[in-house]
Amino acid sequence: MISTRRNVVRVAGALLGANIITLSTGASAQDYPQRPVTVTVAYSPGGATDLQARIVSMMAANEAYLGQPMIIVNRPGAGGKVGWTWFVTRAQKTGYDLAAYNLPHFIAQSIVLDARYGIDNLEPIANWGADPVVLVVGEGSPFRSLADFIAHARENPGRITVSGAGLYVGHHIALLQFEQATGIELAYVPHSGATPALTSVLGRQVQAGFNNLSDAYRSRDQLKILAVADLERDSEFLPDVPTFREQGVDVDDTSVNFRGIMAPKETPPEVIALLAERVAVMLRDENVVRRMKESGATMRVMGREAVLAMWRSRRESLQELLAELRE
Repeated sequence: MISTRRNVVRVAGALLGANIITLSTGASAQDYPQRPVTVTVAYSPGGATDLQARIVSMMAANEAYLGQPMIIVNRPGAGGKVGWTWFVTRAQKTGYDLAAYNLPHFIAQSIVLDARYGIDNLEPIANWGADPVVLVVGEGSPFRSLADFIAHARENPGRITVSGAGLYVGHHIALLQFEQATGIELAYVPHSGATPALTSVLGRQVQAGFNNLSDAYRSRDQLKILAVADLERDSEFLPDVPTFREQGVDVDDTSVNFRGIMAPKETPPEVIALLAERVAVMLRDENVVRRMKESGATMRVMGREAVLAMWRSRRESLQELLAELRE
């Protein structure tokens, strides 16, 4: 009888331990997910990141993928810093709180600003796309070409106002590279996201803007797009717009905005593995691909290991570039 009681105690203790482990991690691969998954977007509603996050997550409830919906929550401010700071300090590390990442934004900010986030406390799940930066002016602008813009900026140093989605985001990095390559000085006006930044160009509150190609493409009838900050033209959406380099200005592809989904660092590894497997497949769903194309967005699906390698490589290159640009 004593032996039996001891065995019962041992079994109960083992079960209690198992429950403690399950409660502390909040999820296991076998029962995850059992409820909707929240995805924080650190930018304003209606911008490229928000729009694309909603498209790429729209099939999540399908049993072939997660079997539960993904709910987008916008936390804009300070070029993404507000949302990503909330994410690393407040998000549950259970797999039920995920976030959209923007590269080079969050890595550049972790290098330059007093940011609490970086590649050391975030875990990539999968990358869904790549969105180059473009220089835009309003349709009624007197600047008809990049050469016109540069000539006027040289004659009026620091007086051309240029919008972008915050500090040390892709837009700002493209502007810094542009200033360095041309020797001109612009007046940068940071906004809380790409949508208000582009609205300020359309409303003539600023004279120009560095913005996302996908956002500019959707508003192309109201804009002049002067140059693309990439190594090649966008052959699918803007084949007639030359790159900066084609026009003699040494701005490369460092500012291209890679977007994807990530988790907090201490999320259970088995949940991360499940997400990495299922989300990468979900991103290739024909409905997602079609809707992304309709929105003017270029897809570039990358799995977790490829994204990890990209994060590490980009941190090294950004450390060098930003040190150079800030000298």
